[in-house]
Order: sequence, then C-alpha cells, then structure tokens
Amino acid sequence: MNPLKIALLAALALALALAAPALHAAPLEVIASFSILGDFVTRVGGERVVVTTLVGAGADAHNYQPRPSDARRLGNARLIVANGLGFDEWIERLAQSAGYRGTILIASAGIRPLTEEDEHRHAHESAVDPHAWQDVSNASRYVANIAEALSQADPAGAAVYRQNAARYTAELEALDATIRRTLATVPAERRKVVSSHDAFGYFSHAYDVRFLAAAGISTQSEPSAGGIAQLIRQLRREKAPAVFVESISDPRLAERISHESGARLGGMLYSDALSNADGPAPTYLAMMRHNLETLMKGLAPAP
Repeated sequence: MNPLKIALLAALALALALAAPALHAAPLEVIASFSILGDFVTRVGGERVVVTTLVGAGADAHNYQPRPSDARRLGNARLIVANGLGFDEWIERLAQSAGYRGTILIASAGIRPLTEEDEHRHAHESAVDPHAWQDVSNASRYVANIAEALSQADPAGAAVYRQNAARYTAELEALDATIRRTLATVPAERRKVVSSHDAFGYFSHAYDVRFLAAAGISTQSEPSAGGIAQLIRQLRREKAPAVFVESISDPRLAERISHESGARLGGMLYSDALSNADGPAPTYLAMMRHNLETLMKGLAPAP
C-alpha cells in the first residue's frame, strides 16, 4: 500500500480513537426538584443531559414527601437543581440522607425575593414568596444559573450550554415583552383577579395585575372561614371580574368564591407545576402563554 495512504489511514484512526470518548460520553445526570425546573434544565442541557424530575407534572411540590426511590435516584446524579426560597427544602434533606456529595444548585440565586409584606397582604408576616418563575424576567436568571452549573459539572459542554441558554433567553425575553404589551391593553381597574393560593405575587409585580388569594403562599395554608367571607365581601365591593382555578388546588374553593361573590369562573391557571405532555402547559413557555390567554379571556367584559 502507498506509504502516504498508510499515514493518512493511521492519522484518521488516531483521530477517531481520540474522538470516541467524546462521541460516546454518558450524558450528565441531573435531578430537578419539580417540573418547571426540569423543563429549564432540559432546554439548557439539550442532549448532553438526562433530567429526572422528582415532583412531576400536575403535582404539588409544597407538600411533597420524598420516597425511598427518590433517594436511589440521587445515586448517579452529578447535579441537583432546586428552587430555594423555602419552596423545596425537602430536597436538601433528601440529598443528605442519600449521602449525595455533588453540587446542589439553588436556581433562584440572585433574584430579589418578595415577601407577603412586599405584596401588601399580611404585614405582620414576612414569609418569602418562592414562586419567582412567575416573572419571566426571573426565568432568565434561573436559566443563567443552570447554564453555569452545567458548565462546571461538564466543562466539555460549556459552549453548548451557553448557546442553548442564549437561544432560550431570547425566547423568554420575547415572551416577557408579549405579556407586558398584551396586559397593558386591559384597563387598570379590570386588572384584578382571584386565585386559590398566593402564587402570583411576582407576576403581579412584573405585569401590574392585582391578585387576591384565598390562601397564603403555600398550598399548605388553609384559608379560614372568616378570611373567605372577607375576601367575598371585598370582591363584591371591588367588582373583580373573575375567579381562577389553579391546576394544583381543589377547584371547590374557587367555585364557592365565584358563586358567592358573583365573579365568574375565569378558567385554570398553572402556578407551581406544568401539565402533562398532552395538556395546555407542558413547558414553561407554554404555561405562561396559556396563563396569559386565560387571564385575557377572564378579564374581558362579560358578553
């Protein structure tokens, strides 16, 4: 065989041998505490990651009780992504009990948290509102934090993570602008709605929609009979146009408030969890678009 061909074949074989580990490297295993974070990680990580979400679509992370199988899932994980702000403290206890020694990313790091006092509801309390993703500009911070953590866990994929994060951030910025522009067309006096629990404080601050909630920032907060009666009187007085059911809450409370206040049922909002794949909110972007569409229909004058 021609010596030149032999040299070329040898060089090609060497290049393939060097590339093989990268081509066949196992994807990075990442644990996300709940479905919205799982979607963020999937968008940033792409094919380089395998994401396991502990609290899946339609489930409530506030009340989640980890199972023994969850501890086993942490065994091969290189990164755990949690929300923080008191939303999913159980995952840190789970990691400790499972002997996990990797990184735990608090995805909300760098976001100024709201408290119930900030939201002008119960000034005697100062519980932190953990639902920071309800402001789409905050979602961009989540994405930046996730991209950095993935890059540290998998330096070879850093460029991919940065590119994915940049593309996703551009989509988030466009969505944020759409929400602002669309809601601005609703007269200020009509931009007030009722939800089951206080999950929309960040949305309220970002997009100038007043939310009145029957319960506190956690779904574990049970509204009192007196509190519900006070809310109904307030709705009658202020003529709030609609009461919205939340996907993770018992709809009977919203139905009762609607019936007794005269405000119509405005549809279902997604606050703390995505829907199943065949639902209206299988991704974060779809969830926020669905909520915007639902709010616009509920805030429109009755025919």
